[in-house]
Amino acid sequence: MAFTYYYTVRFQDTDAAGVVYFTNILRICHEGYEVSLVATGINIKSFFTNPSLAFPIVHANVDFLRPVYCGDNLMISLSPHKIGGDKFEISYDITIGEVIVAKAITRHVCIDVASRTKQELPNYINHWLETNRKDTEGTERRKSRGEII
Repeated sequence: MAFTYYYTVRFQDTDAAGVVYFTNILRICHEGYEVSLVATGINIKSFFTNPSLAFPIVHANVDFLRPVYCGDNLMISLSPHKIGGDKFEISYDITIGEVIVAKAITRHVCIDVASRTKQELPNYINHWLETNRKDTEGTERRKSRGEII
């Protein structure tokens, strides 16, 4: 089942036009990723502090479908997918109510920190991937177009 993270947009997330600054959508998605790791039992401090393995983002993409404003309550549904023995991708649907306002993707590669060489994904990441993968059968797709209530 995809992991869901909730976030209320703050003033600091917006730009001079009053909408969420484009890079902040990726930051909010990454917060959801971190919370999903913790929810699966991964110690976030050891995950990011002096690890032997790292999972850098090697590709990121965001499609903005509607403007997002200060005070909007976002639901971020993230669904990771293993795309090789050493990499995974996370798809994010960012919604307000029933309307998808943005979609994002981050692709991560597992590397040995000391040698910077690719490594097989460890068991704890494979467990996280399996726990949070989206069940595609019977999943109802939200409308990407429509009125935000």
